[in-house]
Amino acid sequence: MSGIVRDRVVIVTGAGRGLGRAHALAFAREGAAVVVNDVGVALDGSGHSMGPAQQVVDEITEQGGRAVANTDDVADWEGAANLVATALDTYGRLDVLVNNAGFLRDRMLVNLAEDEWDAVMRVHLKGHFAPMRHAAAHWRAESKAGRQPDARVINTSSGAGLLGSIGQGNYSAAKAGIAGLTIVAAAEFARYGITVNAIAPAARTRMTEQAFAEDMAVPDGGFDAMAPENVSPLVVWLGSPESAGVTGRVFEVEGGQVSLATGWHHGPRRDKGARWEPAELGPVVEELIAEAPEPEPVYGA
Repeated sequence: MSGIVRDRVVIVTGAGRGLGRAHALAFAREGAAVVVNDVGVALDGSGHSMGPAQQVVDEITEQGGRAVANTDDVADWEGAANLVATALDTYGRLDVLVNNAGFLRDRMLVNLAEDEWDAVMRVHLKGHFAPMRHAAAHWRAESKAGRQPDARVINTSSGAGLLGSIGQGNYSAAKAGIAGLTIVAAAEFARYGITVNAIAPAARTRMTEQAFAEDMAVPDGGFDAMAPENVSPLVVWLGSPESAGVTGRVFEVEGGQVSLATGWHHGPRRDKGARWEPAELGPVVEELIAEAPEPEPVYGA
């Protein structure tokens, strides 16, 4: 291994299984000390167990790496603060935060209950904000004390957040919020030596088994394009000193493909120079739509 993140201290949330586990193992192989955070819940958010986090820690230490388990709820304000404190108390520093924790409560919007909306927003969106807020407060204090950090935040959005996904209105909205949060944080944190990027991965995890069921067959001896381990190399690189010049970006990752999502941008426009009358706007809107590229289709449409 290259040791691209040797001696850096990394927090990975939701690291007991799937993508988070793959990230934690990849960081450890490249020389980082890892705080493996996972509350050990079922896919629907029920239950609580230290088992998944500790199993990943055991895997890392058996391979000669350094890791510690943490089971705090990242969407709880004090839990997120304690997560950051775990890194500082155990290793004396924090260099990288990978926000990955999440779960699903999929349902068509007309059937989506309030608690299903709130739960997904809490875990995904607040569960990104709270650890990032506490980590950034530490890094800002370091910067103000004359110890400029070389810090990284890697958030986890989704193709559902970039394009939408039928039956996942709550998840799509939360993941779109994470993409927006990423670019704002990147702009605000730059002065403190912190970069903030996001990934939108496609991989086989507990959360995607149903959505990608038809795409998960692996040819004999072939490349497993849906393995979560395919996503982790970019995450590790984004957590390394080499990525210092990259911030405010969202990357799509699937199999051997890495692409840059370009996001919203200003399109065709018309300027009357005065207030429009409602009856005037039909032809204007038709012209704007005709001049703009077709939008990408919503997943499942």
